Amino acid sequence: MGKNDNIRLAVLIDADNVSSANIRAIMEEITKYGSATIRRIYGDWTRSGMNGWKEVLLEHAITPIQQYSYTTGKNATDSAMIIDAMDILYTGQVEGFCIISSDSDFTRLATRLREAGMHVLGIGEKKTPNPFVVACDKFVYIEIIKEAMRAPETVVPGDVVDLITGSIMDVADENGWAFLGSVGNQVNLKRPDFDPRLFGFPKLTPLIKSIAKYEIDERESDKPGVKHNYVRIKANG
Repeated sequence: MGKNDNIRLAVLIDADNVSSANIRAIMEEITKYGSATIRRIYGDWTRSGMNGWKEVLLEHAITPIQQYSYTTGKNATDSAMIIDAMDILYTGQVEGFCIISSDSDFTRLATRLREAGMHVLGIGEKKTPNPFVVACDKFVYIEIIKEAMRAPETVVPGDVVDLITGSIMDVADENGWAFLGSVGNQVNLKRPDFDPRLFGFPKLTPLIKSIAKYEIDERESDKPGVKHNYVRIKANG
């Protein structure tokens, strides 16, 4: 799932695993990936701890779904979200899903939705288990969404450089040049949770430009005033 894809998304929020204080930033993040045509949040709204949600749900037109906790130790919210997701899948109303939770119980759901041809965006905290992260097409950490922009770090970690280098080689032409958009897609396939903001950069392009071993070539496109960035590994890189 690339940024700014004009696809319809079903946004399903696990109220047990996200704070109401983070919803505004999360909803703004989702707009980068598609249009949130279905917005539902699941929880036991009879609990006193849920009182802070009212204004947030009204502000963002999110529909609360009541799910009582019938049995201690059983997560009824997860079950309700999974059932609704499958119902939505078969209606054909959307092209993708956004699952907002840090719970590994949604790993199989994400996998099943992708098997059905759906794009799956996951959003959760850094504590989210890796199986759920890699089951999504793209995973974004809430901490990164919230974090104020930092100045770019002077050194990008070696494993990130290796990831980018390998991705450039995967999609490069016979002259070693790779379309930067294709590089980003390849990086995402290998690491769904990769995010330039983890390293202080707003996007992939400035991150790559900060690494001396790469060179960038801006080329004119078919559209006036629109340029495409290409990258390759320097001969002595």
